[in-house]
Amino acid sequence: MIFNRYRRGLFITSFLAAPVILYLVYVISPYIQAFYIALTDWRGVTATPRLIGLENFQRLFNDNVFWQAVMHNGALLVLLPLITIVIALFFAFLLNVGGPQGVTGIRGSKFYRVIFFFPQVLAVAVVAVLFQQVFRPDGSGMLNGPLMALGMGPIGFLSDRDVAFWSVLAVMVWQAVGFYVVLFSAGLASIPKDMFEAAQIDGASRISLFFRITLPLLWDTVQVAWVYLGILALDVFAIVWVMTLQHGGPDRSTTVMAAEIYRSAFEHFRFGYASALGVVMFFFTVGFAILSLRLSRRERIEY
Repeated sequence: MIFNRYRRGLFITSFLAAPVILYLVYVISPYIQAFYIALTDWRGVTATPRLIGLENFQRLFNDNVFWQAVMHNGALLVLLPLITIVIALFFAFLLNVGGPQGVTGIRGSKFYRVIFFFPQVLAVAVVAVLFQQVFRPDGSGMLNGPLMALGMGPIGFLSDRDVAFWSVLAVMVWQAVGFYVVLFSAGLASIPKDMFEAAQIDGASRISLFFRITLPLLWDTVQVAWVYLGILALDVFAIVWVMTLQHGGPDRSTTVMAAEIYRSAFEHFRFGYASALGVVMFFFTVGFAILSLRLSRRERIEY
C-alpha cells in the first residue's frame, strides 16, 4: 500500500516537475536577474557589473522625469479602468438587455459585438500607427481635415502638451473597450432572463435593472476587468512609444515608466538604472493588483 502510494506520488511529481522547472527558469530567474542588475552600474558591455547598492534607486527617486512618468501612469491607472468599464458596461447592457422588450438585446447585437471586438484583432503597434494618421495636424488628418474644412484651426492632438495625454488615453480606451464589451456580454448572458422579466413586472426601470440586477451579478467580472485594465495602464508602452512625438512627448507630456525603461536601457545604455525602474514598476503593479482585489472584495451573490 505504501509502495503504491509512493509510486503514485512519484508519477504525479514527474508530471509537475517540467512546468515548475520551466516556470523557475523563464519567469522567476529573470526577476532575480533584474533585481540583481538594479544594484549594479551595468551598461551592457562588461561581463562582471560592479555592485553599487541602492544608488540607482536614490538617483531614480530624485529624477523629475521618473516622477512625470509615475504621474502619467497614475492618471491612466484611475481613468483607463473607470472610463473603459463604464462604456463597456453600457454597451454590453444595450446588446443584451436593451431591446424593446427589456430582456433581449437590440437588433443586430451579434454584429455589433464583432465590430466592438475588432480593435482587439489589431496589434497595438498597428493601432498606434493608425491613430498617428487620424491625429495628423494637417488637412489629411481624419479629425483635423473636417475641422479645417469648417474653418476651425487644426488641433495638435499629439503636438500640444495639454492635449497629447488625452489623445493617448482615448486611443487606449478605443483599443480596450471592445474586449470588455464581449466579456460583460458573456456575463450577462449567464444571468437568467426570468430575473429581468420579474423586475420589469414589478415596475423596475432600465436604470433600476442595471444597478439592482446587472451590476451586482457582474461584480466579479468587473473586479477582474478593473485589475486587468490597471495592469495595462501601468505597463503601457507600445502606444506611447510608437504614436507620440519624441516617444513620450512633446516635452515628456505623455511619457510612462515603460518608455523610460526602454529609453534608459537601449538609448542611454544604463541597464542598471533601467532595471531599477523595472523593479519599481513591478512592485507598483503587484501592489495595485493586491490592493484592488482586497478593496473590491464583497460577498458573492448567487442566482
